[in-house]
Amino acid sequence: MPDMSSTTEISYADGKILQHTAGGVGVVTFNNPDKRNAMSLEMWEGFGEALTALRDDDAVRVVILRGAGGKAFVSGADISQFEKVRHNAAASEEYAKRSATQRALFADYPKPTIACIQGFCLGGGMQVAMLADIRIASHGSQFGIPAAKLGIAYGYDGLRHLVSLVGPSWARFLMYTGMRIDAAEALRIGLVERVFPEDLLWGEVMGVAETIAQNAPLAIKAARITIAQVLKDESGRDMDAIKAIGTACMDSADFREGRQAFMEKRTPQFQGK
Repeated sequence: MPDMSSTTEISYADGKILQHTAGGVGVVTFNNPDKRNAMSLEMWEGFGEALTALRDDDAVRVVILRGAGGKAFVSGADISQFEKVRHNAAASEEYAKRSATQRALFADYPKPTIACIQGFCLGGGMQVAMLADIRIASHGSQFGIPAAKLGIAYGYDGLRHLVSLVGPSWARFLMYTGMRIDAAEALRIGLVERVFPEDLLWGEVMGVAETIAQNAPLAIKAARITIAQVLKDESGRDMDAIKAIGTACMDSADFREGRQAFMEKRTPQFQGK
């Protein structure tokens, strides 16, 4: 069982992104509660730095994302920046380039990720949540992509993830109307995996994270790689990558440990190799 004692908090983007680890679990907090955790470019860059640090920490097996203040996960992009940095197509492309590195890092993240959503999860916040592997929300949460209300074209990657989660019909409904839906509807359409009362949310999310942290990292990696390939068009799938991770799993010390622990009726101690 990983040691769940917490480490010191590290801050990025002038304190608007916070990071700490608790045993095998890394936590990244969007900390801009005055703006309901709206994402500025600086926060995107700090988010990337926090993700990189947790990726490179061998003790971290799973990463949780959450919003500070209890009112929002991420309420969208910081629209106050738009007049300066996204006022037309050319400026918007430059803005997208500056946050693209962090989005790509998160989209292909090598460790399992969980979005812990309490409150508003809108626009760019939905993009962050949809890039996570798992989404767990509180009853009072609200979800939506108001791009049509702002005259914004939501990008390919964001819509690809939306369609993969809820299907094309619900994607059209959400995009055409810009409407917000509550947590119960988000659960029903497959946008989130689980919903809990606010006072139970963090404990439930940590419970899932700890369960993942105790499982075999190579087996989780195999599932992550294989599911990512399933979502690609058949012509673009890397079947060799699936075969290679399968072989690595079956030849691993962890597979031997899993078998022995099962036979000895004890909890396995996985090392990720």
